This record gives sequence, structure tokens and C-alpha cells, in this order.
Amino acid sequence: MPELPEVETVVRGLRPHLVGRVLGGLVQRRPDLRTRLPRNFAARVEGRRVLSVDRRAKYVLIHLDDGNVLVIHLGMSGRLVIGPRPNTPPGKHDHVEFATDRGMVVRFSDPRRFGMMDLMAEAALATDKRFRDLGPEPLSADFNADYLLRRLKGSRTSAKAALLDQRVVAGLGNIYVCEALFDAGISPRRRAGSINRDRAERHLPPPGPRGPDPWRGACRRCRSLLAVGRTGVNRLIPGGQPGYLLTPCSKYWNNHQP
Repeated sequence: MPELPEVETVVRGLRPHLVGRVLGGLVQRRPDLRTRLPRNFAARVEGRRVLSVDRRAKYVLIHLDDGNVLVIHLGMSGRLVIGPRPNTPPGKHDHVEFATDRGMVVRFSDPRRFGMMDLMAEAALATDKRFRDLGPEPLSADFNADYLLRRLKGSRTSAKAALLDQRVVAGLGNIYVCEALFDAGISPRRRAGSINRDRAERHLPPPGPRGPDPWRGACRRCRSLLAVGRTGVNRLIPGGQPGYLLTPCSKYWNNHQP
């Protein structure tokens, strides 16, 4: 299951190849994944220029110049592979592909088909059921000790269950919630409402401005939010290179130190 840092890796790999490029050659090899693929998918995507590539929780958001957004979720086994048009035919699980006007091809492969692709108006994102109740991003300025203590106040659920609640913080899954709690010295079974400010601040990025790249400021928590590990590098293969988020964590992986 791709976790939030792995999806961030995918987004960062896609950006240099997609932003500013015109999409074309969309091929759809089946009618659905976890949900049905968009109606008139190719006609609505081809000829559109990509304005930006972003992430919200574990969703990849590709913003197009007609006001629509291509929404991608990798599910359990989804994989995006980007590179020059391959000489080999598409594989059994390569369900969707599209190209750019620079000759790069993006293939979405998903053996289990728990992933999804949708096309929707950007203006509808805020009210869509997948996004409307999401909490702040875990490395955003909005996710701070005051916010966390306010949300957990009076909660009788466990700390782990509270942080897995996407309404509290967006995108965290089982692995990174466990690692973050371990890093903060909080038992996952502890009642969420009993967490004090000192413990809450240990769970959060260092205070102060996040800067242009808040991920780099979180290296002391490599195990919890930047440790993409051995699976993340396979989620996106931009030009054959591994994912970018492995590099800031090389100290941890090489020396076993945070």
C-alpha cells in the first residue's frame, strides 16, 4: 500500500515531465479500476495542458488548463511509470497510458485494480466526498500543537486511531502513525485526550516557518514521514531513476540513525 511519502515521491517525479506539457494519446484498456473510468476520458484529456501537479492526502492531482483535475489514487498496487515510449508492448496490468508533446509516456499499472482515476472540475474538489472532510497536511503550518491538542481534547479513542482518522490529519497510514508515535514516545494505546503539549510537540515538525520544502525540515523523523523505504522507489520510475525522497533519508538507511 503506497503511503503518503511515496505518493509525494510520485508527485515530485511527475512535475518536471508534465507541468507545461500538452497531453495526448490517451489509451484506456478497460472500463474501470476500483471505480469506472471517466466518460469520454481520452477526448477530455487530449489536447489539455498541465498547469500543476499536486498532492492532497494520498491523491495525485494533475490540474489541466480547462479547469479540470485528473485525480489518481494508487490503491494497493498501483504504479506510475514515466519515460520515453517503450519498445515493449503494454503489460497485462497496464490499464491506462497517456503521452506528452515531448514524447514522454505515463503508464498506470495496477494488478489488483484498487486504484482509481477520475476527472473532475477543480471547483468541485472542496465539496467532493473524498476531500471535503480531510484534515490538514501533516507537514503544513496548520498542523501544529495547538491544533492537535484541540482536536484530541476529550477524545477517548486511542492515539493511533485518532491519528489514522483522516479528519484529524490527512494521508497518514498505519506504518507512519506507528513510527511517529514511537518517535514521540507515545503508546499507540494511550487515550488520545490525555496527550499533553510536550508529547504533541514531539510528534510534530520543528516550530517555525516550513520554508519552500517542509519535507526537508522533517529529517529528524525520517522513520515516520520521509522513510519511503524499499517500496517507494518502485512507485514511479522517472527516466529510470528511483524516487527523490530516498535521498534525504540516506543517513538513516546507511547508519541506522535518525
